[in-house]
Amino acid sequence: MIVPTLAGPGVRLRALAPRDVDDLVTGYADPVMRRFMPPLPVPFTRAQAQEYVTDVAPGMFADGGGLWAVADPATDRLLGGVGLDKVVAHRGQCEIGYWVGPWARRRGVAVAAVRTLTEHAFHTGMARIELLTHRENGASQRVALATGFRAEGVRRAVLPNRTGGRDDLLAYARLAGDKPEPADRLLPDLPGGELTDGLVTLRRLGPDDLSFHAELHCLPEVVATSVPPVAPSREDMARRCAWAEAHWLAGERADLVILDAASGRPAGEIGLYYQEPRTGQAMIGYSMLPGWRGRGFPTRAAQLLSLWAFAETGIARLIAGALPTNLASQRVLEKAGFKREAYLRSRLPGNDGRRTDDVQFALLAEDLLAEGARLDG
Repeated sequence: MIVPTLAGPGVRLRALAPRDVDDLVTGYADPVMRRFMPPLPVPFTRAQAQEYVTDVAPGMFADGGGLWAVADPATDRLLGGVGLDKVVAHRGQCEIGYWVGPWARRRGVAVAAVRTLTEHAFHTGMARIELLTHRENGASQRVALATGFRAEGVRRAVLPNRTGGRDDLLAYARLAGDKPEPADRLLPDLPGGELTDGLVTLRRLGPDDLSFHAELHCLPEVVATSVPPVAPSREDMARRCAWAEAHWLAGERADLVILDAASGRPAGEIGLYYQEPRTGQAMIGYSMLPGWRGRGFPTRAAQLLSLWAFAETGIARLIAGALPTNLASQRVLEKAGFKREAYLRSRLPGNDGRRTDDVQFALLAEDLLAEGARLDG
């Protein structure tokens, strides 16, 4: 059959051709591709790439879907691929997938390709297009959000992996009537990727922070102030680091590492939990390594995070809690401008089935401005 050529901003979608074989082999050998596309054979051989060109792609078109090469409109070199699969014609529904070679990333290729093919699919009769991605694949989630797809939930154990298990995937979808503009986000990215006051720097927690994160969250005093006060497993901590970007993109929480600005060394963590978007209320919490305590870092971190939250999000009110015995944490909050509001009896789960009290603090935007004026004076 004749494969329609589709033009998009900076990309051209066309049929796969024999000249793409070398780039297919290189692209499919990329570790990122292998991690997030477990059905790919490993190793992916030249013969298999040729089979993709001659049999796999044409077969997808014959089944009502399609697999397009994403090419550079100037040079025609292969940049990646995009396709429609799992077509249910009587429902007007299908699934979209995509990949970009390492040599073409960070150029907006995936966004342009997905947007172009999505519009084509709607024009040819599709009513609903789904996009599935691993929770660890923040780049793919950004593509989904940038092309107007909306998060719908989690498909549990939907994809077989290479170890004999099955992976959960985040589900996004776009309907024919949805606007193509990027989806709104409750928590935008940090300006320039970080917040700093010259002494303290905050950046997003990530997979490479696992060793530091584990050291911090296995400290007895940190465990004692956790909810519940139970040390997390290594698996839980690995997920926390690997899923930090997904939680941020979903608007659920912003997990940040507190760095010493001079050395770049991690000193602690601070998190913002957006538990009540409808009322504009979020909660913060923080922990420090022993060697960095007593230097005012958590106060500075709380102020930086609060300023960003009030200026860049819909958050109108920040809350934080501390155990009645944790006077150091209460002083941090007071120095950051938080005001004590309540003493909540048996608020939190404790050890051995007991409950613990919680001292609640809150910060409004005007409180932070007043604190800043006091310090300047």
